[in-house]
Amino acid sequence: MSDVIFLSDVRLSFPHIADPQRKVNEQTGKERISYNCEFLMPLNHAGFQQFMARYAQLAQDTWKEHAQQVMQMIQADRKSRCFGMGTEKVNKKTFKPYDGYDGNVFITAGSDRMPQIIRQDGSPVEPGNVMEAQQLARAMYGGCRVNAAIKPWPQKNTHGNGIRCDLIALQFHKDDTAFGEGGSPDVTAMFGAVTAAPAMFGAAPAAPAMPAMPSFLTPQ
Repeated sequence: MSDVIFLSDVRLSFPHIADPQRKVNEQTGKERISYNCEFLMPLNHAGFQQFMARYAQLAQDTWKEHAQQVMQMIQADRKSRCFGMGTEKVNKKTFKPYDGYDGNVFITAGSDRMPQIIRQDGSPVEPGNVMEAQQLARAMYGGCRVNAAIKPWPQKNTHGNGIRCDLIALQFHKDDTAFGEGGSPDVTAMFGAVTAAPAMFGAAPAAPAMPAMPSFLTPQ
């Protein structure tokens, strides 16, 4: 079974690709840089099914006879896993799932360096071509469709047990409705053309002429 999972034609959400997300550890004061995003897809998406199969295999290899118990603990704690049902991602202001999440599943992936950016012709952007990589990354907005390569891995350390996912590569696939559009009411019908307002105090007085320079300051 391949370590790397290919996600084809999935929707991109909360992208931090061109510019990384920066967080400071309150205990250590160290800054953590993360290029990350989330991918949305139907539950029956082939990539998600492959991801779950890989997760089960990793759990078996890592926790052996305790695999099922650990997986149940991970499932119960959303912070310990990089995947979930879209209904779990609730906007704290509206108390509803974020745009595009309801009815889908999500996978969160990240890396401490920018993922490899793939051009639409399938060729990779060269590692030294930072400007092109950032330009293509900025074209990937929340809601568009992308192809991605991710690599799940098991977390087993002092911070606990979990399942995480590395972001390996990303490619723009096609446009879709940007998340957040349609959230504001259309009030354009309330406005009309602006006509020039009459002057309240008449024309402004002309500016005074500059006084002539003294002869001894005049250039010879």
